[in-house]
Amino acid sequence: MAPTCLHFPNFSNSIIQHAVEIYSLHVDCKVTSRFAHTVITSRIVNRANESREATFEVELPKTAFITNFSMSIDGEVYPGIIKEKAAAQNEYDSAVSQGQSAGLVKITDRKLEQFHVSVSIAAASKVTFQLSYEELLKRQLGKYELLTKVRPKQLVKHFQIDVHIFEPQGIQSLETDSTFMTNELTEALTKVQNETKAHILFKPTLDQQKKNSELDETLLNGDFVVRYDVKREATAGDIQIVNGYFVHYFAPQEMPVFPKNVIFVIDRSGSMTGRKIEQTRDALLKILQDLRQEDHFSFITFNNKVVEWKSSLLPATEKNVASAAALVQTLTARGGTDISGALLAAVAVLEKAEGLPERSVSMIILLTDGQPTSGERNVEVIQEKVQKAINGKYALFCLGFGFDVSYKFLEKMALSNGGIARRIYENGDAALQLQGFYQEVATPILMQIEMQYPENSIEGLTKNNFKLFFEGSEIIVSGKLSNELDLLPVEIKAQSHTSNLTLKEEANVKEKEQVFQNQKYIFGNFIERLWAYLNIQQLLEEAISAQEEHQKALEAQALDLSLRYSFVTPLTSLVVTKPQQQEELANKPTEADNEKPSSLPAGGALRVKSGSSAGRWRSELQTGSNRKMFSTVSRLRGAIRAETIANEHPQLLLQLPRQNERICLNIDKRAQTSVHLLSDPEQGLTVTGKLGDGKNHFVQFDINYVNPPVQIHVYTHAILVSHNNKNNWLSWTKSTSSTIQGLKMSVEKERSITASLPDTVTVKISLVRVPDDFLGLYFLNTDRFSDKVTGVLGQFYSKAEFESNSNNDQSAVERLLRVSGSEHKVSRLYRKDYRLESASEPVSCWSIDLTP
Repeated sequence: MAPTCLHFPNFSNSIIQHAVEIYSLHVDCKVTSRFAHTVITSRIVNRANESREATFEVELPKTAFITNFSMSIDGEVYPGIIKEKAAAQNEYDSAVSQGQSAGLVKITDRKLEQFHVSVSIAAASKVTFQLSYEELLKRQLGKYELLTKVRPKQLVKHFQIDVHIFEPQGIQSLETDSTFMTNELTEALTKVQNETKAHILFKPTLDQQKKNSELDETLLNGDFVVRYDVKREATAGDIQIVNGYFVHYFAPQEMPVFPKNVIFVIDRSGSMTGRKIEQTRDALLKILQDLRQEDHFSFITFNNKVVEWKSSLLPATEKNVASAAALVQTLTARGGTDISGALLAAVAVLEKAEGLPERSVSMIILLTDGQPTSGERNVEVIQEKVQKAINGKYALFCLGFGFDVSYKFLEKMALSNGGIARRIYENGDAALQLQGFYQEVATPILMQIEMQYPENSIEGLTKNNFKLFFEGSEIIVSGKLSNELDLLPVEIKAQSHTSNLTLKEEANVKEKEQVFQNQKYIFGNFIERLWAYLNIQQLLEEAISAQEEHQKALEAQALDLSLRYSFVTPLTSLVVTKPQQQEELANKPTEADNEKPSSLPAGGALRVKSGSSAGRWRSELQTGSNRKMFSTVSRLRGAIRAETIANEHPQLLLQLPRQNERICLNIDKRAQTSVHLLSDPEQGLTVTGKLGDGKNHFVQFDINYVNPPVQIHVYTHAILVSHNNKNNWLSWTKSTSSTIQGLKMSVEKERSITASLPDTVTVKISLVRVPDDFLGLYFLNTDRFSDKVTGVLGQFYSKAEFESNSNNDQSAVERLLRVSGSEHKVSRLYRKDYRLESASEPVSCWSIDLTP
């Protein structure tokens, strides 16, 4: 997975007929010594003459805790209250029975979760939403990263992102990046930096936000990223103190790397067939090239049978790596899943290994996408056997591919054996996620690290013993000074590749306290809140692998801190108060909640949640007769099917001229792969498309202009522009624009290409990377088409009309559409709109299948 430390929110508001307008949106983030405090304020006005509903949506980091939320409507404030989860749920049950919705925070993807709340705004009224959250940044691969998902969905008069960073150690590096930045938007970005502080301000005007002067479409659609690191000296780290609480950061540099003894345990069961096994092969081939010569490695592959590549670990010589690569390229998937047998075999190989470096790190990396279906199937028994076999000697890292795997099972097994678990998302970059994870653990430079502080002077010390430390990461320890100290001594003991280390440091308490005085944008008790945040995270993590009785004690401590410091954690809920005494609950999901529903119980209450932002649905299954149960199961199956369709992209999507109707057009690819889509002789424009082999979507579009004579060939990997026998390649990896005799071509990085000519229809092609690379085509200013426009797609712009006596009710599911003299029965479906973000809600359209 890509390194990520802090993710800013994606903020967007559901706008109904543009009567509800966001007139101000401000994101204010203060990062003080890696601890980030973010406040999002959105001001909205209803300019309609009747009430409208506005939905405030924010995507915030999975590792963040919401600390406050409030709404102000016509001068009255409706606050959010953080309560113990069970108590809040009991209080809320009666509201659920009245049809109100719970669970305002949902997991949306690998990095983010979504908070959303809706409220009715009276005519000519205003509402202010304000959400606060906090997060301790985690250093990965040598960087802290602040990622802002910018998606307001409309032009915003007062739009502003403020990032203040204060790092007493000094700022070593600082950079900004964006997927939507243009020359005009660059002028709205300012960056001021000195030795210890930085301020990044992004404040585009309305004109700068516009895609073009004619349309009120916003350019702000994508990622805005800030990356930085701090200066470090060759000492025992940096200690910071505020109001009697301290935090100790330790990240040694330029130390020799331990040789690794790594066994890759790879699932090749039937569920890995296709794209998963292909991406696994791609990742492993690159990982093999990253092995160091002093490393030792081996492979174990498994389905219902466990196969050892070699009986022992081999040094990572050029010959052995080439031999392993040949094996990887032959990996195929079939059969069951014997996770237990594979892991125990890996431990046995490490146990009998000979000739390994005396000072080295041994680890097992498991990749699986499913449940144990062969050999031992009881997950608790597997966890117990594996922990007993490893016995603290090796680190186990568990990677769960997709959503059919039991993440709780993998997480507990990894945490019980000195490793971590990570979900690999089934996207086009899954191979990069696997490589990214390996890079995080590829360079161990310390082991058996112990951070020692004076016992009689410290209270509430967070975790201070660590099995491994990897280059590019950071150890953080925090606690409370219980006595009046002038000096806080620290001693660090650890093993490096070449020797046993002892590092000592003393912090002058008064001098350290003064560092944070007179810093206007620093919230004064931030180290105390950092201490509470870190404590909660570690208590919850420890509880995952603890015995039941100890688990309850750990959760009780975490709950007490969550309530005391007003954090929405997996143990607490935010009770959102709304007008008319309505309430909703915001619950903190965990990665283990991000699973597909597997089966239905025989009776009792059932709440099913989808892991994707597009699939927020819930059903209550009440104890009752078999008939009621069958009815509920049928509805759930229907919902699952509807959700699947709604998550599909159509081949082509068009808006009928002068009608508020969308057409989802699918072409039978059995007829031909190259399709003549549109020709308009008066516009001097022709567009053809090519359907992909083995895909049901277009992978190439050719746009031909008569005047000027330009051909634009758009592929999923690049764009070729031909003019006067000259070819010019454009890349999807950066935003750019060019003009040829009035024809303007604009590429938005990894998003789209737009071709526009004065008084001519604008052609736009979207690049979609998920689930497979494909292209989506649509047109702007379609009123400029002449009545001579033809082609599979073109005919809809001149010769399409619904039957006059067709039911025009919005609830209709079938209608009759006449196109070029032919009649087609069309059905209303919900499909993804490739003209928008892939995470957007599905849109309603009339579906039609044609054979050219």
